[in-house]
Amino acid sequence: MITLTRARTGTGNGGIAARRAVFRWGWRLFGREWRQQLLVLGLLTVAVAAAVWGVGVVSNAALSNPNAPTFGAAAAMAKLPGNDPKLAADVATIQRTWGPADVIENQNIATGTNQSVQLRAESPRGHFNAPLLGLVSGAYPAGAGQVALTSQVAALYGARVGGTWLAAGMTWRVTGIVQDPSNLSDEFALVAPGQVRHPSQVVILLGPAAANLAGSDATLPGVPAAALTTPNEMVSAFPQAVLVLVVEVVGLAFIGLLSVASFSVMAQRRLRALGMLSAIGATERNLRLVMIADGLVVGVVGALTGTALGLAAWVAYAPTLQRATDHVVDPANLPWWAIAIGAVFAIVTSVLASRNPAKAMAAVPVVAALSGRPSPPKAVRRSALLGVIAFAVGVAILARYGGLSGLPGGGGGPGSARSLLAGLVGVIVGILLLAPLGVSVLIVAARPRLPVAIRIALRDLVRYRSRSGAALAAVTFAMFLAMAICLVGSERTDNPLSPSVPNLSSNQLVVTAGRSPAPGMMMQLTSAQEASLSRRLDSLAVSLHARSAVPLESAAGLLQAGTSLNNNFGGSVYVATPQLLALYGIKTSQIAPRTDVLTAWSGLAGLSNMELTWQGGGVMDGSGGNGGDATPCAGSGCLANPAIETISSLPSGTSAPDTLITEYAVRKYHMQTRLSGWLIQAPAPLTASQIRAARQVTLAYQAPLEIMSGAAEFGEVADIGTAVGIIIALGVLAASVGLIRSETAQDLRTLTATGASTGTRRTITAATAAALGLLGAVLGLAFAVVGSLVSTHGRLSALFGNVPVADMLLLLFGLPLLAAAGGWLLAGREPAVISRQPLE
Repeated sequence: MITLTRARTGTGNGGIAARRAVFRWGWRLFGREWRQQLLVLGLLTVAVAAAVWGVGVVSNAALSNPNAPTFGAAAAMAKLPGNDPKLAADVATIQRTWGPADVIENQNIATGTNQSVQLRAESPRGHFNAPLLGLVSGAYPAGAGQVALTSQVAALYGARVGGTWLAAGMTWRVTGIVQDPSNLSDEFALVAPGQVRHPSQVVILLGPAAANLAGSDATLPGVPAAALTTPNEMVSAFPQAVLVLVVEVVGLAFIGLLSVASFSVMAQRRLRALGMLSAIGATERNLRLVMIADGLVVGVVGALTGTALGLAAWVAYAPTLQRATDHVVDPANLPWWAIAIGAVFAIVTSVLASRNPAKAMAAVPVVAALSGRPSPPKAVRRSALLGVIAFAVGVAILARYGGLSGLPGGGGGPGSARSLLAGLVGVIVGILLLAPLGVSVLIVAARPRLPVAIRIALRDLVRYRSRSGAALAAVTFAMFLAMAICLVGSERTDNPLSPSVPNLSSNQLVVTAGRSPAPGMMMQLTSAQEASLSRRLDSLAVSLHARSAVPLESAAGLLQAGTSLNNNFGGSVYVATPQLLALYGIKTSQIAPRTDVLTAWSGLAGLSNMELTWQGGGVMDGSGGNGGDATPCAGSGCLANPAIETISSLPSGTSAPDTLITEYAVRKYHMQTRLSGWLIQAPAPLTASQIRAARQVTLAYQAPLEIMSGAAEFGEVADIGTAVGIIIALGVLAASVGLIRSETAQDLRTLTATGASTGTRRTITAATAAALGLLGAVLGLAFAVVGSLVSTHGRLSALFGNVPVADMLLLLFGLPLLAAAGGWLLAGREPAVISRQPLE
């Protein structure tokens, strides 16, 4: 008996045969007890499936090359007007000098509707037009009199493959259905090269040689009729799939914390079997391997099942995404590396969750294991110290990257993605290690004056710390995220440089004074087109019961704090014309003399080292309007410390005229102004029919129309974050409290046998849930405040200037009350077996 009470030494491992036997036993245990692990298995499956689906969506929602709808794979584009007297010679010169080239001839044809259709002649086997042309069915046209139509044109004319189509003065035989893969709304009829008799325009796609010629004149040497354009510069950023992996890491953190509790309960249930296995010679390493093998099996099954479900969901959703994004979506176009990493994350989460319970159970002496009693709690000094270090490092990384406050910090690129992942992992690990210290505080709260049921609940939480610590960590992390949203959102809303507000109000619309024939491409309207569009918009304003379409003039001005481009003002900067000021009831007498800038943001006037830069020449006045410290403005077109006045009646939307350059500054610094667009402000929110009418007006000019984006305001974001945080925390509490109370089933039988009432049993469960909820909310608030203070560099006024008090109180006190109510309602059932202990 003395030998049995000694702790196992674990000096050997039994060799390969022992490990194989332990793995077989772990697999058999999973096959027999998989129902008890449905919670972990289901959560892992859902997390992996959601990650696979999300990776597919974010990887295909946007084109890999935003310039593909206009330029295809070309590096430059030359356009020739159809009335060029030397059209054929110019095309031949361009092909000979800057070839290889793809020639696309376009002729506008009437359809009897407001939709324009082009007769387009190009080779389907060009050098650069693969992203612009795809065959859906049938065949490409190969000779005279043959045509392939897009599905929209075929439906408009009732044409089909093998039939005929009458257009452009002749009858064509339809050979196939085609599409523009990068722009499915592009409606055209494809014919063989040379079949367009009277082209309206000729587009020539060119390689890198012509792109190097793009300059201020934007023409090709020797071909003055050719207008040369190049694609917009693509900003490098880390893959969007990384964002999904970040979200999956957060989700797997919750799952991992719940898995720790679940595996702890499974280990406790198997404790006697593990004791018997140890009694016949198994080492601690063998016993740990039993639980780790079980975790590995659960992780692999969850990862494979989740991947299969996620792929099936993605394939089913791909057609819907294609219709929503208006470009071809290939279901096989997936970042398989991200899917593989997501599956590995799930397996690692399950293995790591089973490791600590396995280590704890393997260290239990044989007699204690055979008795089935839990081991006493261990000291948490080391884990607390490591938790503080991990949390501090994680918050520091997030603050540098801008992950908590959203303020620019570390720049973009793959390095920022790695920093974001590292910061989240540090915060998660810190909360996980600090949670057991929080549980130990509950023993202090178990005062003799409290009712017996509450004292039992608090002491059980400390007694079963392996389960309650993991549950508290999950609740704390959920509260940390929800409260961080409230605190950081308050700072973002109060930030005058980057206000977190919608672009426009629901009764406003802005029309840009330009023509956008394709995404990412903007061309200037002619004077006649601007005048015509202005008259049409005035008529539209009358129909919307607005005063008129107010012209928005721009001096190409930019406000920034200091010389960093990361501190640009996030709103629009227009000129304070009399017509625009009259729209908001601002009189000239209200504006202080020598004011340079009017703004709706009260904090903007108080910022130091502000600069106003503009294009179009001018003189630099280093003294600035406000006086004070001069910033390093260099050259013309820069004003240090402009005089800024706050006008509360200006609108607050980032695309609305919320910040204006006064006419005094325009005259003094000789700024060049130009028409930027028109603003229509109706007396009531715009209806869907009114928005459609406005789009019909701007569609004829290809002028971009902007309305309220529908982005949620900070209050809505805070409410959503609060609701999601409470729901997640309640789910965690429900699962964790169930695991903890199931572990104390023997004690509950004893209490029931001694006469404990239903109310006592309900009080124990309610107190368990409420204690975890309250402690998690307090710790989450503490972590959120510390993290937010670091990210805002200790600026208390910025952090607490606009805090949603109702949401914070709901998180802090509403969660414990809801948890207690849920525990009271769902508990109280008398144990099925009271008189005897069931055999495990």
